[in-house]
Amino acid sequence: MPLGEGVPGVPGVPGVPGGAGGHGSESCSLSRLRSSSLEKGSEILREQLTAAQRELQLKGEECERLSRVRDQLEQELEELTASLFEEANKMVHEASRKQAAAEKQLREAQGKIDVLQAEVSALKTLVLTSTPASPNPQLHPQLLPPARGGAPRRSGGHVRNKSAGSPALPPAPLQPMGKEGRELDSVLYAEFLSWKEQPSLERTSAFMNRVYREDIGPCLSFTRRELAEAVQAAVESNSLSVEPVALQTLPVVKASAVDRGGPKRCALSGLCCPCTHRIRLGDSDVYYPISPSSRARITAVCNFFTYVRYIQQGLVRQDAAQVFWELMRLRREMSVAKLGVYWTEEG
Repeated sequence: MPLGEGVPGVPGVPGVPGGAGGHGSESCSLSRLRSSSLEKGSEILREQLTAAQRELQLKGEECERLSRVRDQLEQELEELTASLFEEANKMVHEASRKQAAAEKQLREAQGKIDVLQAEVSALKTLVLTSTPASPNPQLHPQLLPPARGGAPRRSGGHVRNKSAGSPALPPAPLQPMGKEGRELDSVLYAEFLSWKEQPSLERTSAFMNRVYREDIGPCLSFTRRELAEAVQAAVESNSLSVEPVALQTLPVVKASAVDRGGPKRCALSGLCCPCTHRIRLGDSDVYYPISPSSRARITAVCNFFTYVRYIQQGLVRQDAAQVFWELMRLRREMSVAKLGVYWTEEG
């Protein structure tokens, strides 16, 4: 076979019939396969790219939303922090203000306590030196002797005396043992000792029940019964005021009963007599003129109640026998007063 001729029936070999046409068709099919594969690959990539872009967009939106939430939370946190700091500053300021006010009140209270303690000490000193038997003139200025001319001493207008601390009549002092015989009543003294364990003005004890029955009741028993009961209640509650009637200057009229208040009707006994004093019950604005005898009976009971209150408050530093005899003397004053006997300003 000569060189340059193809082998018959073998494609691509020179000299073989039909070899060139077969090679061209195969190349075309390969190129078509490649182009279709590329198109499918590119389509898949485009779909993946689109999905990735969509996912990225969603994630971006989520990030933006979370960023907004974070900014809002940060702003709320800043506002809350500022509000808490402001509230804390207010609380601190208010606490400081209250503490300063409390310290000021404490200092004022301590000052008042010191003043009150000093006053109580001074009052105890005066009270311990004053008993119904020998009253202290500093506590009872109405017991001072009258000024020259027979007029009782006054300072300004009316003088108001509470029943508990101002006996209006000078009681007689205790007589020495050598001049006055005394003998203890065993029953009465036993009642007194039982009462002294818990001294009280109530009638629950046998001692006070006896004093009310034998002395206080008869001494404060007046014709005007309703007013007499009110007077006794005021004496018991320490709300009775006894004060002298203001004198009126009357020219022409000579010194007589008119100078001592003039003839009036006693509100308790109903008798017409010079009423130099008047009484007031509690905080009432009504005054009742009373006669010297009625005043003596009231003040005798007031003296007894005053001494009992001293005993209750622990201001009487005497033994039981001395306290007993002082109470008996005050009972005697009530017994004398209820008989109509009283001291005059001339003694």
